[in-house]
Amino acid sequence: MPQHAQIIAPVVALVAWSLVMWLWMYVTRIPAMNRAGIDARNLVGGSGADLKARLDPKAQWPAENYNHLMEQPTIFYAITLSLAMLGAGGGLNATIAWVYVGLRIAHSLVQATINRVVVRFSLFVLSTLCLLMLTVHAAFVLLGWHHL
Repeated sequence: MPQHAQIIAPVVALVAWSLVMWLWMYVTRIPAMNRAGIDARNLVGGSGADLKARLDPKAQWPAENYNHLMEQPTIFYAITLSLAMLGAGGGLNATIAWVYVGLRIAHSLVQATINRVVVRFSLFVLSTLCLLMLTVHAAFVLLGWHHL
């Protein structure tokens, strides 16, 4: 794999992790719906928010995390693919991308199990700092100031 494409591996890893959380969401939510007497086969309309009032909150945690993985990581995908196309997806940038993925996985595990907000928030802030670093590095490359 060319060095500038090394950053693609953490992208694939985060997509794979998002699919793990998708599975976890359904493995948790469907039994919770059954326990709450919700017949999904005859359910018409509604949303996840409608389920919130009827399901055990802990059964909702994986679903909430799956939704989070569809939010901020979209920025991660954009900046990592941009760095790869700019030829700056190796070295430090690939390492930062892996750190981001590790922090997002840790965030998922915390949210889906113990859901301690202070821990989740700390992991979120650290992952956001990774995004900030990747964005600054991409800007530097675009401006011709540095090639990371």
